[in-house]
Amino acid sequence: QVQLVESGGGLVQPGGSLRLSCAASGSIFSMYAMGWYRQAPGKQRELVAAIITTEFTTRYADTVKGRFTISRDNAKNTMYLQMNSLKFEDTAVYYCNVVDSSGRGSWGQGTQVTVSS
Repeated sequence: QVQLVESGGGLVQPGGSLRLSCAASGSIFSMYAMGWYRQAPGKQRELVAAIITTEFTTRYADTVKGRFTISRDNAKNTMYLQMNSLKFEDTAVYYCNVVDSSGRGSWGQGTQVTVSS
């Protein structure tokens, strides 16, 4: 099972940008799906963005469309989430997730993103 490590979180002012990285211990080339989730205090974990490899598509939560961009670098076995125009409500712990062709999923440990003035 692949291990995932997120990085890039931090404190940012509203309107600012951050880029999260998710480094995998193994190849991500053949993963069925890859995505970023977030969980704010007192709320359920929610999908932010995902890449569905077999469909060659990306999906975004309505709340982040036009502001966030998910991408991957197969050569580096790394997934990214570029977050622009950050808002207070984007504050959460962000987790990366991959699902292989057998349906097995892996989660990272999470990285905190805090949007505050």
